[in-house]
Formats: sequence, C-alpha cells, structure tokens
Amino acid sequence: MTLSLSIPRTGIAAVPGAAPGRPSARIGIAKAPMARARAGLAAGAALLSFVLVAPAFARPNLDSFADLVVQVKPAVVNISTTQKVDGPQVSRNMPQIPDLPEDSPLRDFLEKFFNNRQGGERMNRAVHALGSGFIIDPAGYVVTNNHVITKATDIKVKLTDGGEYKATLVGKDEKTDLALLKIEAAKPLPFLTWGDSDKAREGDWVLAIGNPFGLASTVTAGIISAHGRDLSSGPYDDYMQIDAPINQGNSGGPTFNLDGQVIGINSAIYSPTGGSVGIGFAIPSNLARNVIDELRKTGRVDRGWLGVQIQTVTPEVAESLGLKDARGALVAGMTDDSPAGKAGIKQGDVITRFNNKEIVDLRDLTRAVAATAKGSKAQVDVLRGGKAQSFAVTIAGMPKNEEVAAAEPDADTDQPTTVAKDTGVDQLGLRLAPASAELKQKFGLKDAVKGAVVVGVKSDAPAAERGVAVGDVIVGVGQERVSSVADVVAKVKRATESKQKAVLLLIDRKGNERYVPVPLSAT
Repeated sequence: MTLSLSIPRTGIAAVPGAAPGRPSARIGIAKAPMARARAGLAAGAALLSFVLVAPAFARPNLDSFADLVVQVKPAVVNISTTQKVDGPQVSRNMPQIPDLPEDSPLRDFLEKFFNNRQGGERMNRAVHALGSGFIIDPAGYVVTNNHVITKATDIKVKLTDGGEYKATLVGKDEKTDLALLKIEAAKPLPFLTWGDSDKAREGDWVLAIGNPFGLASTVTAGIISAHGRDLSSGPYDDYMQIDAPINQGNSGGPTFNLDGQVIGINSAIYSPTGGSVGIGFAIPSNLARNVIDELRKTGRVDRGWLGVQIQTVTPEVAESLGLKDARGALVAGMTDDSPAGKAGIKQGDVITRFNNKEIVDLRDLTRAVAATAKGSKAQVDVLRGGKAQSFAVTIAGMPKNEEVAAAEPDADTDQPTTVAKDTGVDQLGLRLAPASAELKQKFGLKDAVKGAVVVGVKSDAPAAERGVAVGDVIVGVGQERVSSVADVVAKVKRATESKQKAVLLLIDRKGNERYVPVPLSAT
C-alpha cells in the first residue's frame, strides 16, 4: 500500500516503508616486492607512537546479522487489504474495464473512454494493497500503520511460516498513523518486544524487515541518521530518520536495534521518485508503545488537553519579549474555561517547562501534554514580563475533534498596498484607526473587539513583510493588551526608545488571535 505526497524533484512519500542501501567496502593489502614491504613496515613503525595514543572505540562484531534475523523474522508479517472504491459511471449494457496492470497504456485509454460515457451507474471495484506489521503478543496482536489499513473492508495477515489469518481492527490513531490488529490462531504466535528509542543514538546500527513492493520478508540494514524529524504530517511528528533501505510495502514494519528490540515503526520515505533514496522515517517506539497500549485497552487514544493556542518563539519574538534564547512555546490564546486559564496562565506567557521537562519548541509541549493523563496535575513554568512563574494545572481530556492549536502566521496572506502615514507608527508602516462601529461592519469584526484597526499598510514596510493586513485589529503589544490607537502608539514608541529590534503585535484576524513579531525601522 502506498500513500505519497509528490513534490517536484523532491518529495515525502508516506508508504508502507522507506530508505536506501549502501555499498559494501573491502580493505586489502596489495602485493609488493619484499624490499618495498620492509620499507613500508619501517615507515609504519615510525608512526606507531602516534597510532597508540589515538582514541580507541569499541567495534562490535558485525560480520553477519543472520543470527538476529533468525530470531526476529518470524514475528514480522505481511498485511494485505481490500478496499472498495468508486469507479466511473458506465451503462448497464457496457462491458467493465478489463483488469489490466496499473501502468498499462491500454488501461489509461479504456478508463478515459469509460469516464467519457454519459449516464449509466457508478460501479465499485476492489483495490488491493500490501503493507507490513509485527506481532507484539503471542495472543495475536499486530501493530501496523493506520495508512496501511485505512478504509479497508478486508484485512489479512500472513506469517513467514505460510499461515494466513483474517484480522480485525482493534483501534487506530490517525494523529500518529498507528493501528492495532488482532488475529486468532490455534497456537501462541512468535512476538517482538519494545526497545527504548530514547537510548538509540545517531550512528547506531538498525535492521528493517518488511514487504517492499510485495517482496515478503525482506531484510535491510543501516544506521540511525537523525532524531526528531518533523514531516508536517501530524501534530505529534517526532520521526527517527534511518538509512536502512525501505520502500513501498515496508510501512508498518519494525526497525530493530542489535538486541532484537523494536525501536521504530517504518512509516515514510523522502524521495523524488517514490522509491528509496536513503532517507526513511520511523515512528519512535517510545511514542508508539503508549498509543498501542491505549488502543489495546480501549480501542482509542485519550490525550491530555491544556486548552491553549501556541506559537513558535522565533529569535524576533524572543528579542521583542526581552528573552535571552528563542526557546519555549508562546501562548497566543486559549479556549474558554481552559485548564490553563483556570490555573492562571495568560495570553502572552512563554511556557518553558512542563512537569520539569524543558520545552524547546511547540512539539515538545504538544507531545508532553498529550501524554499526560486526564485529571492529573501538571506543573507548568512560564516567563511573564521577564519573570519566571509556576502554575499547577489540572489536565483535561482532549475534546472530540479538537485540533492541537498552533497559531502560526499565515504565509499566503494577501499583502495590502495602501500607503498612508500616521505619527507614532511609521516604524511599522501602519495607519491605524479606532475600532468604530463603521469599521467593525466594514471588516466583519466582532462587536466586542477592542484595539486599533489597521486601515493602511505601506507595501514595503516591516509590518507588510510580516503579513499584517488591512482589516486586522491590533489588540496587544508585547505581553499587554491594548484598547486604543493611543495605546499602540505609546507602546511602540516605548519599544523604539528602549532600542528594541522588534515589537510583538497581537493581531485579531476575524476572531483568531496570533502574535506577529515586527522589526522596528528608523523613522
């Protein structure tokens, strides 16, 4: 099965697997006359003292992975699915499209012909896909990717010994792309154990086993290339990058360490062609294990909820708030009656730690909160006005259909070209006006909104470059709310006099608030 996102020249393909190979190397000694060999030995002796003081690194015996493969391979399975998809409309009297290969030119021609037929009824056809998985319990629990089994009407699991079983779906989690299946066998099944992905280091050897392109039980080897990769595929992205060759059909299969423990689940590749080029991504076991445990218990995943909208603390945001480092998560807003608001956390606070875990960026906070049980207490440390404060928050359960809120700037906002001047905000290139009833009606603003309405933006000004647009309402500057044009002018003037490089504006755009750091230019 393949789920791919194509990008010209390069792209990310979420597939039943992913990654490439590496050539082997051989070191040999060339034959030479005895005199030359003796001269070489003499030269080597001269360098011996240097060699002896060089750092010594332990080198494991990696002559073969065969013994390890024998142990783990029986628990890796092939997963095949059947989906019903809508076909083209055809007349009852017309023949159906022959079952031709996907890449057949004749198939393309016939599909175009049938699609152009008018009337008739829409026919359904079965689509088959392949993926990988692995058994985690002798009772028959099988882990795979959600995208391997999504919309499947029939799921089958095939073991390396030839046994084939009909699988039922225990539960799935789209946000982490994980799913748990159950098969019934007459005997205990071989199974794998979880390893600690946090202890896996960049450069460590790993093995991957799966079914690339339907080639069952394929074993590949490589190393861990990196940790913490964000593919923008979900709010909890924390992929481990590997270079063990994986391709379409590997998705859902395991990544092993040399102890035979599962430390990752192969889920995606980065590729210009859809095939392996040496960059594969696996879900870390420490993230997957908790999700799978919950799916096994309840069939769903209940996540903790703080109820805040957060933004990245960029260097400009840090500068405008007087922070030493661009770290943490900026609270851009919060929902009504949120756990954070009830505890005393405010808009404009920068969350720096959660339950004594340092928050470096947005993903650190979203993952930490999601992993916290509903009803439990969490200590949240923030910076407010340059001072550190701590709050005890009772974590709530995430509401249904609640998205992890990230109030990031809109990259594709249309840039206004109105040119105007206004004393006090020339540094930003803005023209402001009070939030009158007329402007609220003109720009579709809420009656309760207070602040300064942007009625003009100089096209080459810093504010325009940051996406501030006509119709936006400035409702805060720095970590303080404002209610008038005079408030904005005064605070921008104060920031300029204190020689800040940027000022942080809290923008209300059609009811959604977000912070925008705007560089201060000389007037």
